[in-house]
Amino acid sequence: MAHPRTLAVRNPRTGESELTLTVASADDVARSADRLRANQPRWEALGLAGRIEVMRRWLGEVAQRAELIGERDAADTGGVSTSWSQGYITMANIGGWIADAETALARAEVRQRSVPMPDVEVRSQLVPYGLVGVISPWNAPMMLALLDAVPALFAGSAVLLKPSEVTPRFLAPLFDSVRAVPELAEVFDYVLGDGATGADLIANVDMVCFTGSVPTGRKVALACAERLIPAYLELGGKDPAIVTETADIDRATTAVLRGAVYATGQVCYSIERVYVHESIHDEFVAELLRKAESVTLNDRDPKEGHLGPFIFERQAEIVRSHLDDATAKGARVLAGGVVENLGGGLYMRPTILVGVDHDMAIMQEETFGPTIPVMAFRTVDEAVSLANDTEFGLTASVIAGTEDEALAIAARIRAGSVFIQDTFLTFGKMRTIGTHSFGHSGIGGSRTGPDSIMRFIRRKALMTNHGSPADIRNDRYGVQQ
Repeated sequence: MAHPRTLAVRNPRTGESELTLTVASADDVARSADRLRANQPRWEALGLAGRIEVMRRWLGEVAQRAELIGERDAADTGGVSTSWSQGYITMANIGGWIADAETALARAEVRQRSVPMPDVEVRSQLVPYGLVGVISPWNAPMMLALLDAVPALFAGSAVLLKPSEVTPRFLAPLFDSVRAVPELAEVFDYVLGDGATGADLIANVDMVCFTGSVPTGRKVALACAERLIPAYLELGGKDPAIVTETADIDRATTAVLRGAVYATGQVCYSIERVYVHESIHDEFVAELLRKAESVTLNDRDPKEGHLGPFIFERQAEIVRSHLDDATAKGARVLAGGVVENLGGGLYMRPTILVGVDHDMAIMQEETFGPTIPVMAFRTVDEAVSLANDTEFGLTASVIAGTEDEALAIAARIRAGSVFIQDTFLTFGKMRTIGTHSFGHSGIGGSRTGPDSIMRFIRRKALMTNHGSPADIRNDRYGVQQ
């Protein structure tokens, strides 16, 4: 009998392997999927009102564990500040769908006479996908897992989650809360493992929600295409910020600094390219440098300081390679730029570069680190062209002298969300609006806004003819019956 495969889990603060995961075999994944699929019809049969009551009880269980959930997520990420709030963010996620699900699904309901065939009455039926697979990333492990899983459960689907093997610590308190609600535990479970486990999951589910890199996203898309099942992919970004000559420099530098280095830049909508009008470029850079000097690391205490370690060891290597490429091609690093090993954790201070151009990887490929490459532009047309010169299109930011000026520029940028007079405003759209990614940043329906629940629903049409049926014996074009 073969021994189960195991994976070591690294502590991002110490660099030591502190956990060992037992990887789910292909048979394990199939058994989990079969169990969830068998239980899903009972979950669907509860109806939305019944599911809401179950989810309300789950909300209470999460509330009892909110602090512990935050501590475990922070252990996963090395102390990203929002990690400590993940229990409460999860409560807001569940509570938001308790408030929004009924109205969102009601908007999809139809019961009316057909326009082309007035004797025919059309009714809709909303049918959830039986089993949804969620493959979530390492950079915001709990939040991004539940961003898809929670609305899928409200829709009536069962959910099988495969979290990143890099950041699995949040699972214990989360699924303690799930198991405290038996009806939910019947339709929500997880499997542990790496990419091979993700492939096994795809082979056993009815649709997939994936968050991660473009290369892995392509593999997921191909695997789903082979099975002819839907794939919803969010694949990151290379998000630009444009700062016009009329912008308030104090406001702009504060916004760009936070938007670029928050969570050590390990956020899909982090600012990764900054275009500043040539007339204020030097002043902007000087003020950015001044503010960056006061940003501190949290190596001594995860609840102190502003920047934590790289969560994934490999990410530090990617950032370093982008910086090496940029400096070899003429860029100058004015601050930061060094991977520091502090107590075994890998850290980098805010890293500001000038003299960059679009021949450099740091201006084209997703860096996912605390880097701020700043490039001057002469005209708004040039700035828009530079911002759109990317294979990505997740978010962007525009900071100008007036809102109207910024809005006019934002309308020309190919990105799913554009932040006006600030950066990092993604949370503002969560219960408000759904958006779509441009380029390689993703495919499929929006994962934000009330309508995002419709990703997990198939809509049927039930049509009743209240008149006489058509008679094939008198069924000719132009013949009056």
